[in-house]
Amino acid sequence: MNTLEETELCFPQLLNSSCRKTMRPHSVSLIIYVILSAISLITMILNLLVIISISHYKQLHTPTNLLLLSLAVSDFFVGLLMFFQIMLIDGCWFLSDLMCVLYFLLDYVITSASIGTMVLISVDRYVAICDPLHYPSKVTPKTANICISMCWIGSILFQCLLLKDNLQQPGSFNTCFGECVVVVSYVGGIADVLLSFIGPVTVIVVLYLRVFVVAVSQARAMRSHVATVTIQGSVSVSAKKSELKAFKSVSVVIVVFLICLCPYFCVTVTGQDALLNSSSLVSVVCLFYFNSCLNPLIYALFYPWFRKSMKLIITLQILKPGSCEASIL
Repeated sequence: MNTLEETELCFPQLLNSSCRKTMRPHSVSLIIYVILSAISLITMILNLLVIISISHYKQLHTPTNLLLLSLAVSDFFVGLLMFFQIMLIDGCWFLSDLMCVLYFLLDYVITSASIGTMVLISVDRYVAICDPLHYPSKVTPKTANICISMCWIGSILFQCLLLKDNLQQPGSFNTCFGECVVVVSYVGGIADVLLSFIGPVTVIVVLYLRVFVVAVSQARAMRSHVATVTIQGSVSVSAKKSELKAFKSVSVVIVVFLICLCPYFCVTVTGQDALLNSSSLVSVVCLFYFNSCLNPLIYALFYPWFRKSMKLIITLQILKPGSCEASIL
């Protein structure tokens, strides 16, 4: 009986001071580990391909692609963090208390930076569709880089402030050895919900509703005038078609993001995570993480440049001199 009891502890040598493991059949645990490890590895590889593609090829240095680059960076780190999530599945944390706080800090920073990047992508598409004549002057690569930098710096500063007490005294909120817990103040929790979820999602939805109305009207206008356009007009129509196609592609990314994000935030901000069993909670968290694996697949489906750049990277043609000047579009 004592042996059975010891096997349920994270640190059997500590007896009553140790946290208890979440017991599952060995086959179930093995399946979970294999699936999450595969998703984590695929997520990192695919997003690394996106990062290399946009960073290396100068032709891809457009404002929209730079925003996708920022999203790919956050998605890459999500894949990396999934290895730590795998460690927590059994309810045991075997690293130091400081590493636990840093894990949550990185997790929160990546989440808020991803959401901030989605807001920037929504603004980018809003200006491109609703004010196309001024888009090249208003939205430049320099402007995009500044906004991305501010988004990441703001996320880091805000989350460090939110977890200040945990960073000063790592592990002070743990109730047993092997636990990984961080506590956020009531005011900080409300601020986090408003700034990291409700506010950004509201902005994204409002902008996309507006853009959707304009995009539909533009599509109808193009269909009604397609037979009578002049050569100059056809260039304009072609440009509009290109913007609408980009809008559709990015829309899929944002819709999938919201579908994966909302269950995660609804569970965590309402405190329902304490009421759910571990399997349900893991499912919600994994759905949120799985979004980072889906984004590159969406790029591969909608963006020919990503498929072409992947081929060049895999075949090592990217190592040739002057490859950064290659025509990708």
